[in-house]
Amino acid sequence: MVTRQKIGVIGGGQLAWMMAIAAKRLDVELTVQASSSDDSAVGVADRIVYGEVTDAIATAKLAEHCQVITFENEFVDLVALQKLCDRNLSFLPLFLPRLDTLAISVDKLNQRQHFRDRHIPTPEFYGVDTESELLKAAELLGYPLVLKARRHGYDGKGTWVVANEVDLRSAWESMHRLPAIAEAFIPFERELAVIAARSQSGEIAIYPVVETLQTNQVCRRTIAPARVDSTINKKVETIAKQIVTTLDAIGIFGIEFFLTTTGEVSVNEIAPRTHNSGHYTIEGCQTSQFEQLLRVVSGMNLGNVSMVAPVAVMVNLLGFEKSDGKDTNYLDKRTAIASFPNTHIHWYNKKNSSVGRKLGHVTILADTHDIAINICDRIETIWYKN
Repeated sequence: MVTRQKIGVIGGGQLAWMMAIAAKRLDVELTVQASSSDDSAVGVADRIVYGEVTDAIATAKLAEHCQVITFENEFVDLVALQKLCDRNLSFLPLFLPRLDTLAISVDKLNQRQHFRDRHIPTPEFYGVDTESELLKAAELLGYPLVLKARRHGYDGKGTWVVANEVDLRSAWESMHRLPAIAEAFIPFERELAVIAARSQSGEIAIYPVVETLQTNQVCRRTIAPARVDSTINKKVETIAKQIVTTLDAIGIFGIEFFLTTTGEVSVNEIAPRTHNSGHYTIEGCQTSQFEQLLRVVSGMNLGNVSMVAPVAVMVNLLGFEKSDGKDTNYLDKRTAIASFPNTHIHWYNKKNSSVGRKLGHVTILADTHDIAINICDRIETIWYKN
């Protein structure tokens, strides 16, 4: 009798929810460390261990039920996890990605330094710990510039584009003067992204390069494949391979890029996990990013990353009102969206909503970009109209 692979994941949100669905298809047992019974993954995972993602005691309990642990988000307490490892607990499974990889990828200054030291194109940047360093960085970079918290920023949180010193000081106060980086503003033409997988044996798979469209620094759409020429595709794929190789990374990585009008490509950020820009892979590719992560951490061969349709467009369904989830407004709109052809809705079953919160997503498969984007426009009209 073959024993089922047992995998743990720290975090119980929508990424863990989609991972748990993929785990059932692979016949993998998934245990989730969830912060509460309201987390999206709680109703789907095989087993739940309760505790915040920073709770290393809960992670030790999680470890009792699995052979390997991966991550839904990067808000973990790396120091506490390292102490667990240092205790040489006999039952402690392998962390993938490894903690030394996470130490670089979860900290934006460490990311930038890693890129710079390995000649990976990235915006000019300066670490900021004091007000004098902040003002010096602004003097060197000029305005506009971007100020980012080194950790815990996502969906526009912890990021400010500032046009002058008044805005800069205000942003610095807004982040409570936490460690930050100031970096050059890139006047990009498009934002691109790619999902990169690297196995325990060093095998690499790069998913199609995609375009991401942001609203208020939150991803609103992903267009796959990106409407760029083969030269740009090659640049992105080469950089993605360089990143996961130099990190000696094992897992799935979402990598974001800037593309300028002159064809220059530079790395914006990386995430050491499944990523919003890869949600289209569930219906759009032979192997979803969630199944791929499970394959990596289980030691399986990587799956085929080719697309199953010429075009896939993902639309995030963001909250447009504050709600406890009991009203029918969202349900009525989802019912209307479901009538579109080749359209797949994923609803994360969150117990309450707020403006801008990711509540679900829709993926449209089509023969052309024009067809997919037309449907996408109509879906957004339904979702966001009063």
